Amino acid sequence: MTSGYYIQHHLTNLTFGPMEKGWGFAHSAEDIAEMGFWAMHVDSLFWSFALGALFVWFFSRVAKKVTAGVPGTTQGFVEMIINFVDENVSSSFSAKNDTIAPLALTIFCWIFLMNLMDLVPVDLIPWLLSKIGIEYQKVVPSTDPNVTFGMSLSVFALMVYYSVKNKGAGGFAAELTMHPFESKNIVMKILFIPINFFLEFVGLIAKPVSHSLRLFGNMYAGEMIFILISLMYGSSIILSMSGGALQFVWAVFHILVITLQAFIFMVLTIVYMDMAHSHH
Repeated sequence: MTSGYYIQHHLTNLTFGPMEKGWGFAHSAEDIAEMGFWAMHVDSLFWSFALGALFVWFFSRVAKKVTAGVPGTTQGFVEMIINFVDENVSSSFSAKNDTIAPLALTIFCWIFLMNLMDLVPVDLIPWLLSKIGIEYQKVVPSTDPNVTFGMSLSVFALMVYYSVKNKGAGGFAAELTMHPFESKNIVMKILFIPINFFLEFVGLIAKPVSHSLRLFGNMYAGEMIFILISLMYGSSIILSMSGGALQFVWAVFHILVITLQAFIFMVLTIVYMDMAHSHH
């Protein structure tokens, strides 16, 4: 196995979709290209749903056993996370909406768990699954732009929904067309509408794009570094030992990265929801 093939193999999703011979799993880049839009990344879907289910199960299990007395270690840990999220919502969200805090909690915990998969040795799960005939396996869902865009577009849809709900269709349209350029002259006001709309629409569309690409780019780069360090193993004893030391150092640093990326995605979601509830 060449270094190039090793890297390409680890960055290829287990893909399922329609081909000329029927629906099935892709075995090459040509198969994936043939599937087109309907290509589904089965590994990203599986791990993201599995980690989401783990979050729901763990928090609901703690909630059922919660006590008003001295909390145990598990309850204290969950309460610490909830208080952390609640403080961020209280400081960044000025309106009244009981959906925002649970949304922020879900986003933070779910993305953190997906990012945490980056600390699993890059060869472990793919090697185990290869024993049962599964050729490709990417276990970090947040390194898949389909996943990050799915989450950011969901937040964007909620932002548009609450904007229209709180301000009305006319109020939301006015936000996109009546500023930053304003005038009391009716002719100038009409002339400013397309200019304002272009500027505001670009800013509006940039929100889900930057929201998703920030998470994807950081996690993809982190996973790539883990894969590149793994190439050092097997070359020589010195390179293998050096690779082990580098993996450890990068993993320790990456704990901060995966937490920070989950936090940033959550904070931006809260800010976007606050903007959807604010009246100009």
